[in-house]
Amino acid sequence: MSRLMFNFGKIDVPLKNLLYAVLLIAVLGLGLSFKKGKPGPTNTVYHTTVLRQLDPKEFKRYHDKLEEHFSKNLFNKGFNGGLIVAKDGVVLLEKYSGFADLRTHDSITANTSLHLASVSKTLTSAGVLLLMETGKLSLQDTLDKFFPGFPYQGITIKMLLSQRSGLPNYLNYLSKLKKNDTCYSNNDVLNSLYTLNPNLEYTPGTRFSYSNTNYVLLALIIEKVSGESYPAYMKTNLFDPLKMQHTFVHTANDSLVASPSFEWNGRYWQPDPFDCTYGDKNIYSTPQDMLKWDQALYSGQLFKKETLDLAFAPYSNERPSVHNYGLGWRMLNLHNGKKIIYHNGRWHGTNSVFVRLMDEKATIIIIGNKFNRNIYLSARKAYDIFGEYLQDKPTQSDETENEEGGNIVIQKKISPAQKTDRPVQTKR
Repeated sequence: MSRLMFNFGKIDVPLKNLLYAVLLIAVLGLGLSFKKGKPGPTNTVYHTTVLRQLDPKEFKRYHDKLEEHFSKNLFNKGFNGGLIVAKDGVVLLEKYSGFADLRTHDSITANTSLHLASVSKTLTSAGVLLLMETGKLSLQDTLDKFFPGFPYQGITIKMLLSQRSGLPNYLNYLSKLKKNDTCYSNNDVLNSLYTLNPNLEYTPGTRFSYSNTNYVLLALIIEKVSGESYPAYMKTNLFDPLKMQHTFVHTANDSLVASPSFEWNGRYWQPDPFDCTYGDKNIYSTPQDMLKWDQALYSGQLFKKETLDLAFAPYSNERPSVHNYGLGWRMLNLHNGKKIIYHNGRWHGTNSVFVRLMDEKATIIIIGNKFNRNIYLSARKAYDIFGEYLQDKPTQSDETENEEGGNIVIQKKISPAQKTDRPVQTKR
């Protein structure tokens, strides 16, 4: 049987192959085109390292379940922001809703940079670990190496990364001072430890104590060791190599491009004196860019396997718990062997979720700039779409992680996946 051929110069192309090529170009073109407002789901790969291709039936099964779940539990509940869910590097669901600025009604799109809040800590940790890999610092270095006369002895970089330094959260003790027009910088926080000398929460290295102070100091250490500003270092060593084109560390110069945040009722969240620190927060990004960050962790593009093993190991083991903290990452080590690596964020009206289901290589990324606790709840309940993560039990609690003050609120009814003896921080 003869085949219909098309001749392009000296190259004969079978019709069947030509049709496949046209179809592939059309699919890629569809995935890369975004409309303002609410683009539909895509199957676009945003990183060159695709772990494996999904067959159409598998893709549809995941997509339909995710579409139904997030439409019901997030988008129909006032969500204002962007979402990507991916598996093996393939986007299963991607949606955007609402406005970058509720006052001007500028639609949120795939290119709208939103505040990551405490999800920024995963990237700050990466900046430190890159310096470790190049031999420019050790995780066992104590802080007096970088800050002469540091008033607290024996605190190491590793303790800062793993939230075990015992240093109090600057948001708590500085908020007690008389209000003025100061917008605290990282150096202001460092100087306050010298001048105010607030009490440690715990003896360094003895227990977990979530404190934004740790990551403010880590950003300063990056600056001292690298000789660059934290924003410049992160751009050169992380954002640019990963082609995270819409990711930046917010400074005063970025006020016009940074999206503001809003209360649940749409009221603009006014700036406050704690908006100027970075390392603990103040990285702006998009779901697409954060997927590039996720995929780089699988590809070996940035880190050795041994470094990632350090980052994803649990360090607060003094009390039995499925909850733990690594080097810039929260984690759940479930009794059935499942492991979740994640970080949540909240700052003012911003809520963010960055979840990595390690067994299935599935990723959930949600960033919103209008306060909505359904961001956390819907992300957690989506785990079971991919595996047995025990999040769909009727006794499930509503866990809220307050990244502003490090407070953890656990209600009385607790599922097996959430049972914990984790220390509960309280404001002093």
